[in-house]
Amino acid sequence: MKPIGLAYGRKEVLLGLPEKTLVQVLEGKPNGHEKTEEAIIVEALSNPMGTDRLQDIVKAGQRVCLVISDVTRAWQKMSLYLPYIVEELNQAGILDENIIFLCATGSHRKQSREEHKLLLGEELALRFQVIDHDCRDESNLVDLGKTSFGTPVQINRIAMDCDHIIITGAIVYHDLVGWGGGKKSILPGIAGYQSIMGNHGLSLSHIEGAGTHPHVKSGNIVQNPLHEDMLEAAGIVNPSFLFNVMMDEAGNIGNAVAGHFEGAHEVGRKLVSESDGIFINEKADLVIASAGGFPKDMNLYQASKALSNGKEALKPGGTMILLCQCEEGFGHPEVQEIITGFESNLARETELRRNYTIAKYAGFLVTEIAAKYKVILVSEIDPVLLEAANIKVVSTLESALKLVGGIQDAILKTYVIPKAANVLPIVASDSN
Repeated sequence: MKPIGLAYGRKEVLLGLPEKTLVQVLEGKPNGHEKTEEAIIVEALSNPMGTDRLQDIVKAGQRVCLVISDVTRAWQKMSLYLPYIVEELNQAGILDENIIFLCATGSHRKQSREEHKLLLGEELALRFQVIDHDCRDESNLVDLGKTSFGTPVQINRIAMDCDHIIITGAIVYHDLVGWGGGKKSILPGIAGYQSIMGNHGLSLSHIEGAGTHPHVKSGNIVQNPLHEDMLEAAGIVNPSFLFNVMMDEAGNIGNAVAGHFEGAHEVGRKLVSESDGIFINEKADLVIASAGGFPKDMNLYQASKALSNGKEALKPGGTMILLCQCEEGFGHPEVQEIITGFESNLARETELRRNYTIAKYAGFLVTEIAAKYKVILVSEIDPVLLEAANIKVVSTLESALKLVGGIQDAILKTYVIPKAANVLPIVASDSN
C-alpha cells in the first residue's frame, strides 16, 4: 500500500504498513465546501451569533483589547484572520492607538518579538506591539470575586481597563475542558496564576488515589468541572465578541464562528465534532499517531494532547507509537519533575494534590496513560528520562516498529492517526 505521511517536527516521515494490518487511517472529514479561507473569515464576521456585528458594538474613541493565542497555537493562522478583525474595528472608528493586542499566554512562557511577528503577520507587526500576559504579575491583575467552585477570578488589568474585550482563537478537542477556544481565552488565557491553578485543580478525581476526574476529557463538557468553572469566569468578564476558527484536514481554516462567547462557541463545538470526531467500530491493538508536527510536537507538554486523544482508539494494554520530536524537551521543568522524580503514579498524584500546577498535571496525564497502555515515543527526548514512567523512546519510526513486532504478520490490528492532537476517535457503541 502507499506509504502514509506523518508529520515529525518540521519534516514528514513515511510509514509503510501491510494492507491487511491497517484497520483505518483516522483523519478529519473534508469541510464540504469550496469557500476560501478569506471568504470563511468574512462570512463569520458578517454573520455573528447572538450579538451585533463587531463594527456596531464598538464606538469611535473606545479602547479595545484584542486577545490572541500564543505561539503554541500558531497553527490556527492568526496572521490570516486578525487583519480582518482590525479592519472592522478601523471601519467603526477605532484608531490603531486604541487597539491593544494581549497574548493569552496563560501560564506559558513569554515570547520573542519574532514570535509576535509570526502571530500577527508582517503588516500588523509593523503597526502593533503585542503584550504578553504575565499570570504571576499580581500588580497587573484585577480581582473580580470567585466562581461557585471557589476559583478566584483574577484577570489582566490591561484587558479590564478597556471598553471592549474581543477573544480570538481556535476550537479543537482539548483533553481537559472538552474543546479549546472560547472561554479559554479568559481562563486560563489572561487570568492570574491562582485562578489558573484553582480551575485546573478540578481535573483530579474527588477520590484520592483515583487519578484524573472521569468527566475531564476530550470532547466532553457534561459534568466537566473545568468547563463549568471557566464558563462562569468568562461570564463575569463578559467579553464583547468572540471570533474562533476551526481547521480542516489540510491545516487550513475550514470554518469560523463569531458573536457571543458562549453561543458561538457551542456552534463551533458541533462543527468540530462533525469534522474531527471519528467513529470507529472497535478499538485496535496498535495506534500509530503523529501529534501533527511543529508546533504541536515542540515539547512533551504540547504532545500530551495527541497521546490523550490517540488512546481512545486503543484496547486496554495495547500499544501506541507517538511521533513527537519535542525539540524543546519536556516543555516545562515541572513536566519533567513529575515524570522523573517519582517512582509511582500514586506518589505523583500525591504530589499533584499537594502542589498542583498545569505542567505537573500534563506530566501526570502522560504517566497515567503509560500505566494503562504501552507507549513508545519517536522523539529527541533522552530515553533515560522516561524510564521511570515505563515509556520507551527511540529516534526513528523504524526502531519503534521493531519494538512492537507482529505487524508484518497482521497479528496487530492498527489505526494510524496523522493529526492526533485534532482527531478524537469515538467507539460507535459508546456514543449511543
